[in-house]
Formats: sequence, C-alpha cells, structure tokens
Amino acid sequence: MLAVQKTAATFAPRASTATKNPAVPGTALYTVFEVQGYASMLLGGVLSFNLIFPSNEPDIWRLMGMWSIWMFTIPSLRARDCSKNEKEALNYLFLLIPLLNVLIPFFVKSFAVVWSADTVAFFLMYTWKLGWLQKTE
Repeated sequence: MLAVQKTAATFAPRASTATKNPAVPGTALYTVFEVQGYASMLLGGVLSFNLIFPSNEPDIWRLMGMWSIWMFTIPSLRARDCSKNEKEALNYLFLLIPLLNVLIPFFVKSFAVVWSADTVAFFLMYTWKLGWLQKTE
C-alpha cells in the first residue's frame, strides 16, 4: 500500500502549488472535475465501442477511448479534494489500468473489451475502498 502511494505520488498528476486544494465539495471547481471525470469515461466508452467516427480499422479515436479512463477520468477525480479512501482507490487505479490496457490486447484484440475491463476495475476498486457493499447500521 505504501509502495502504491509513493508511486502514485511520484507519477500521478498533483497540485502545482503548496496551497490547499480549492476543489472542495460544494464548489463549482469540484463539480467541474467530477463532471469532467465521468463524462470522459462515458465518451471513452462511446469511442472505444466505435459509435462515433466508425471504422473497420484500429484508429486514434478508438485508442483514445480505450485509454480515456486513465488519461482523463482518474486525473480529474484525483484533482478534487476527496477522502483518503477515494484517493487511495484512484492511486491503485492509476497503476492498475495501464497494466490492463497493455496486457488484455495480448489475449483479446478489442478496444471495447479493454475499456469495459477498465470500467469494471474502476467500480470494483471504488466498491472495495469505499465500502459500498458494507452494511451500515
């Protein structure tokens, strides 16, 4: 866990200043980052499933769709002032998704499958780290 935190702190995008993060819950900036994160995930799915700019060949649009969660969703969500558990989930995802995106095409040559695997990993990581399935009393 410490290794993941150190690696993510080294390579993941972070604040350029030492001041407190202005993207706190309830602010417009927080909402912008959140909408941008989930919209990029959705747009990536549409691109990777070849619904926009359809072609029979692999192209840059489908490739961008496949990598959208790693390139746009995770950085957008990490830019917000979020809980320790959510930040940890995003750190794990920042390291896990490139592995999935590189390994899956060795077995299945489909942009849509890779994007789907990234999405499943995203929701499984959030479920685990944020305890979505735990009963609250």
